[in-house]
Amino acid sequence: MRIVTLYQGATDSALALGLEPVGVVESWLERPMYRYLREELPERVRYLGLETQPDLEALAGLAPELVVGVGYRHAGLYPLLSRIAPTLIADTAHDFEALLELMGEATGREVEAQVLLAEWRGRVADFRCRAEAQLGDAWPQRVSVANFRSDHARLYYDGFARHILDQLGFLRPSGQWRSGWGVKLVSRESLPAMDADAIFVFMRDEPAVAELHREWTSHPLWQRLEAVQAGRVYYVDPVIWNMGAGILAAHRLLDELYEHYGFVDERQTGEGGAC
Repeated sequence: MRIVTLYQGATDSALALGLEPVGVVESWLERPMYRYLREELPERVRYLGLETQPDLEALAGLAPELVVGVGYRHAGLYPLLSRIAPTLIADTAHDFEALLELMGEATGREVEAQVLLAEWRGRVADFRCRAEAQLGDAWPQRVSVANFRSDHARLYYDGFARHILDQLGFLRPSGQWRSGWGVKLVSRESLPAMDADAIFVFMRDEPAVAELHREWTSHPLWQRLEAVQAGRVYYVDPVIWNMGAGILAAHRLLDELYEHYGFVDERQTGEGGAC
């Protein structure tokens, strides 16, 4: 099937289903495509610009049989896209399971989608079991997801990583049960909002970001955070935790969690199933 994907979660999901997109949008980092997806794409794939402004003329020239976008980016383009080809618009960018099912149905790969989902749910069950067995009374942990930028930090209440952490049984600190994507923290005095049993931090490899991170993490308020004092601040891949948004990225995120917590993933090693 000739499929065009207009955001990275759709590109990820198409490749997981064994589809080869004829057109994709460029990634935000590691351009033109995230490294974890790059080798899986066909050599002649057409890049259509950024997901915020895809080249519709070039898209139409690819004669796609299916176009996949996401509501917050492409709902306004739906009338134009649907004149080019049947168009699937996902509700959100972080519910990768719902997207996988929708794409499976739209491409006649329902069985493949269900196999992928069953594998994912098995890994989720395995992680939850190991966390409960090995962490004991320290489980479930309250965790924060934070992102340092050049002039502020972000604390996420929602999103791809938060969606997965909820599935795995992690809890949110009491102040983070709020609507919306999260909150901008514009001064170091707001650092206590991050406080949790563990903090997952991602950030771009840029000098200005590194400088702000150095300034904030040298502050006494950072040093007093429970996660910092316990040595449970985990630095994670920004592409996987915030931008991939598909089932392949979800597996890689889970791989990082197994590594950070020192759990052995026997499903991956072939030595067994859920603990």
